[in-house]
Amino acid sequence: MGGFWWLVLSALTIIPMIKLLPFFGINKYWAAACLIPFGTIALLWWMGMKLQELEKR
Repeated sequence: MGGFWWLVLSALTIIPMIKLLPFFGINKYWAAACLIPFGTIALLWWMGMKLQELEKR
């Protein structure tokens, strides 16, 4: 049963990431990193770094 909830939560984070990542210049296939436990945190950090680069321009 725990694996089912893991898949549900992964899907709930992958779908928005697929839509958000291209706005930050990151390939949408990196959303698959949400399948590993700290993948979502790493992607959020990467998006934050890209946002800082975009604001400096």
